[in-house]
Amino acid sequence: MRIEVLKSKIHRVKITQAELHYVGSVTIDEELMLAADLVENEKVQIVNINNGERLETYVIKGEKGTGEICLNGPAARKAQVGDIVIIISYCSIEKQEAKSHKPIIVFPDQFNRLI
Repeated sequence: MRIEVLKSKIHRVKITQAELHYVGSVTIDEELMLAADLVENEKVQIVNINNGERLETYVIKGEKGTGEICLNGPAARKAQVGDIVIIISYCSIEKQEAKSHKPIIVFPDQFNRLI
């Protein structure tokens, strides 16, 4: 049997931009993507600490080292610049394998940069 488990998360990152008139997605600094083992177009869940909103979207690669976290399209209505969010990815693995699985958790600094 396969189950879904936490693959990785970027914990408490700040929204730097929200672009309503854009095809929907979230743009993430490439450094953060690499650290969290995220790939472009991967499905993610975004949880907004400030207002409790949750949404699912896909990842677009942002410029490396900028700290960019931009909600695009309709997702831009779910957060404001400055809101703190958690970006979560999941994977499907065998239940037995899940018992020893270790997710990747990234803790960026206040400027969305790796510590």
